[in-house]
Amino acid sequence: MKKNMLPPGLVNNLQEVLSKKGGNKNDGEKPKDDSTVTSTSSAAPDEYDSSKPVILVTNGEGVDSLGLVYLVQALLGLGLYNVHVCAPQLDKSFSAHSVTFGETITVASAEIDGAVAYEVSGTPVDCVSLALSGALFSWSKPLLVISGINRGSSCGHRMYLSGVVAGAREALISGVPSLSLSLNWKREESQENDFKDAVAVSLPLIKAAIRDIEKGVFPKSCFLNIEIPTSPLANKGFKLTKQSMWRPTLCWQAVSANRHPGAAHLMSNQQSLGLQLAQLGRDASAAGAARRGTTQSKNEEVVSVGAAKSDTRVKKYFRLEFVDKEMETTDEDLDFKALNNGFIAVTPLSVSLQLESDIQTAASSWISGVVSDGSEQ
Repeated sequence: MKKNMLPPGLVNNLQEVLSKKGGNKNDGEKPKDDSTVTSTSSAAPDEYDSSKPVILVTNGEGVDSLGLVYLVQALLGLGLYNVHVCAPQLDKSFSAHSVTFGETITVASAEIDGAVAYEVSGTPVDCVSLALSGALFSWSKPLLVISGINRGSSCGHRMYLSGVVAGAREALISGVPSLSLSLNWKREESQENDFKDAVAVSLPLIKAAIRDIEKGVFPKSCFLNIEIPTSPLANKGFKLTKQSMWRPTLCWQAVSANRHPGAAHLMSNQQSLGLQLAQLGRDASAAGAARRGTTQSKNEEVVSVGAAKSDTRVKKYFRLEFVDKEMETTDEDLDFKALNNGFIAVTPLSVSLQLESDIQTAASSWISGVVSDGSEQ
């Protein structure tokens, strides 16, 4: 078990003071309650107010996900920022820190009212890398990158698989402050409105981060992974946590070929294409032979095209499923433990494991300043 690197007394006091800052159900700010999530974009692709900072939003689940859309609506509702979106076209929640190399990706405008938004046929890392490259947007660098809000926890070893965490990590690698946010979604308990509540309870920390980035006092060596409990409005406040060793069981299930429509479709297409090519070859050979026969050319060899070879390799099909498992621990400062206990878990993460103690110290100092300001207000 790793030694707790937090300053003495911070862990005990953090929940109480941060809850006054706005991390509980009484103080949370909610975005406007619009019944329509998306509509035709009213912003021109290259137009933005240069007097306002740029916030770049991405995620792992795709540009149409409720967590992203409600977050964008809330940020726009503040009227303080240019909100630009660059997110995957499809669900890439478990793409980890992968990039699309050697292939052309497609970027299309997306419809999120009030925001300049693009959907990308790539991963979250592709989205952030492209957005920060200067090739897509007219600005050179955003003030902050926010990745989320993801459907499902990214605690423990899931961080290594998580596309939403990878989006924030890529921003840090590129020198841009970032946050990743996830809602501990439970299939039998959670509802779509929980995303609005998740946005509401996380806004105080987001605004504090933006404020201190502008002041130059936000930690530069890490990004923050924010885990929101299943019932956001019932949270017990923010809690600074450490990454745990928790991981789900990776369960591979064998899938029968006749129950795998994709495989059957692919095989039928291949067989159909082979038959078509074979028939075209026979037709071409017959036509050529007929022409040669009419001209009575001698010593000419008729070449026929044989049928395409069938694939005789043995193929098997498998599907990966995650099975959550319990992890016994007495360390209340671990991410999944705090999350399960109802706290909003805030875990500082870096790309360098050697800086762990420095990261904890920097994050602790920053959050201590945030909560001190909150207690004085």
